[in-house]
Amino acid sequence: MYKKGNIAIFAVIMIATILLAALTTPWVVKNTNLGLDLKGGFEVLYEVQPLEDGDVIDQSAMNATVRAINNRVNVLGVSEPDIRIEDENRIRVQLAGVENQNDAREVLSSTAQLTFRDIDDNVLLDGKDLAPRGAALGFDPNNGSPVVELTLQSAEKFGEVTSQVAQRQAPENRLVIWLDFEEGDSYEQEIQKENSKIVSDATVSGPIVSDKAIISGGDITADSAKQLADILNAGALPVKLEEIYSTSVSAQFGQDALDKTVFASLIGIAAIFLFMLFFYRLPGLVSIITLILYINLIMLFFNGINAVLTLPGIAALVLGVGMAVDANIITAERIKDELRSGKSVLSAFRAGNRRSLSTIIDANLTTLISAAVLFYFGTSSVRGFAIMLMISIAMTFISNVFISRYLMHLLVSSRLFDKRKGWFGVKESEIREL
Repeated sequence: MYKKGNIAIFAVIMIATILLAALTTPWVVKNTNLGLDLKGGFEVLYEVQPLEDGDVIDQSAMNATVRAINNRVNVLGVSEPDIRIEDENRIRVQLAGVENQNDAREVLSSTAQLTFRDIDDNVLLDGKDLAPRGAALGFDPNNGSPVVELTLQSAEKFGEVTSQVAQRQAPENRLVIWLDFEEGDSYEQEIQKENSKIVSDATVSGPIVSDKAIISGGDITADSAKQLADILNAGALPVKLEEIYSTSVSAQFGQDALDKTVFASLIGIAAIFLFMLFFYRLPGLVSIITLILYINLIMLFFNGINAVLTLPGIAALVLGVGMAVDANIITAERIKDELRSGKSVLSAFRAGNRRSLSTIIDANLTTLISAAVLFYFGTSSVRGFAIMLMISIAMTFISNVFISRYLMHLLVSSRLFDKRKGWFGVKESEIREL
């Protein structure tokens, strides 16, 4: 007597799996965060050095630098940046979607040390005297040219400073605003340079008792003024960053890589589906259903944790498909061996599952250990590969040990295939009598 309810449940699960994949795939494609090797962008590796003699580069300084860089990245408007500490004094920054590499490099690496000085390079005020988020884009009321408006914490202190500068004879009565002044720099030399660190050197004729100051100049545009204001608001870097490596990937190259990789992956997965269906028949059909669900669940989980998909990540996903198929093949071959020995379909199914479980666990566990080692010791894209591989292993175990075996149990226990051992890839001539 056939159990038609089992067949009905199997059919419902199969249809639901296909519908789930069809309905969620557009959302997955739209919301997957692509790495710079697929989307194009900019990657740079910095070595962190002390800002001043005696400064110590410890974990606290590295963490503070990462936070400051992250604030700078917000200025660039980059979503999902990847900023990581490597070794003890290196920071790797990956910015997907960045087109202007030079602007990105300038925003990231400038220390943004703001200082107010006289023409003798004496410090009168610095960035600590700036109010929180005290820089903003503004426009000169007289001619409409863009300026950077600064709000200081103390109007009284600014009045004292401007009074001190105003007492000097012209043309020495100048309040010089520097960005990233370094030891050895001088006003006389820097003011002659085309790309000068001096952003303003306004003449002061009398005390200015106000908490407002402006940075103006003929070469300041609205974009550059806003960028400078954003950098100042993001805060100065507590260290110096020396670039030791950088690379960029064009958006077109990234799109080409994505298209070719996805196409190759689809061809490979389709070949696996055909192989399973041809050699294992009914268990192969179950494998196809679980593989569709497996891929779908991985991508949903990957998007759920806002992970970034890279070329190595896609490679790990395809490798995970191969591992999932391998687990299904081990189980299917065990069942075929039991059927050849003359056992019934139900007995062969139970024995095959029992004897294949330890092999599947061992294979997944050893690969999981390898992935964990790659993640711990690897950097950048290697870690991305390791993360996707670990997710794939977990989903492989769930899909094979639970979902695949449950679906096979529904079919076998329906008793519909008791006399149809050929549906399991076993020829009648291979079956021995008990």
